[in-house]
Amino acid sequence: MSLAPYTAVMLASYGGPDRSEDVLPFMRNATAGKGIPDERLLEVSQHYELFGGKSPINELNAALMARISEELRRRGVSVPVVIGNRNWHPFFAETVGSLADDGHERVAALATSAYSSYSSCRQYREDLERAEAGVDGRVRFDKVGPFAETPEFARAQARAVVAAWRELRARVGAAAPLKLLFVTHSIPRAMNSASASGEEGSRYDAQHLRVAAAVAELASAELGEKLDWELTYCSRSGSPHVPWLEPDVNDRMEELDGVAGVVTAPIGFISDHMEVRYDLDTQAKETADAQGLAYQRAATVDADPEFVELLVDKLVEMAAAARGELSAPTLACAPAGVECCLPR
Repeated sequence: MSLAPYTAVMLASYGGPDRSEDVLPFMRNATAGKGIPDERLLEVSQHYELFGGKSPINELNAALMARISEELRRRGVSVPVVIGNRNWHPFFAETVGSLADDGHERVAALATSAYSSYSSCRQYREDLERAEAGVDGRVRFDKVGPFAETPEFARAQARAVVAAWRELRARVGAAAPLKLLFVTHSIPRAMNSASASGEEGSRYDAQHLRVAAAVAELASAELGEKLDWELTYCSRSGSPHVPWLEPDVNDRMEELDGVAGVVTAPIGFISDHMEVRYDLDTQAKETADAQGLAYQRAATVDADPEFVELLVDKLVEMAAAARGELSAPTLACAPAGVECCLPR
């Protein structure tokens, strides 16, 4: 197997602070241009202090990079796997500068987001283009497209749901009514309307509804019971006057009636980002406790072997397309210049 013409793989991610003194500068980077005052950022920064003043994303990305490297080696490919971040060190410019200095000319980029929207897909393409320009085009990137709507992703998510459901069932009993709440990061409704092609069926929320339905069907078959599920959102931010996708997972839990317990399944995240550790493991758990609901959070998929194989399959597919051996992979978001996933 070959990954040519690519001589390296770069994980493209959001980034996160490693220590308390980095939290506010990181949050300023992440919210640049949005007019959010430091007073509000300081409030949110307290979430990080609950976890030692750092984000879990850095260690999780390092572990994912190691798994990708191991799977590539298993297939006979030995290339460096590095990381570049949008909002904290190593920034894209830093990593791309090192790649250029090391003589890499074609690099495969893999974003740590599975869906198609401006912030989760197109913005990474723009980040990479700026980084290319910063080294005078000495490095050229191709980015793997969104991969949420694949059977492998659905199966990995379903395994996590099944495990969480069984754990909660063991605590509340076989007859207790349970609810499955799929969770993803909320985005402004205007961004949702412009995501993917902008057509209703291709949008960010529609992507998640299809994934949720596929996961629920697989999990129901494995468990032998039809799961009662809904799609909810977390991590709304910004001006309260700007409409975002709803319902919020906490608001929905407060509305539930006749339910003994809730499983939350973070299908919008591939690993335990701060949005998972705080919004679901802390905040949603507190909401469930206040409502008298038994609570269990499904695992994210970054350690699932089939998920890791999927990521490497996508890299191999893109390499084959770059060599002209097969038609270009179908991408929900195309390179810059194509009208998709526009910022709103």
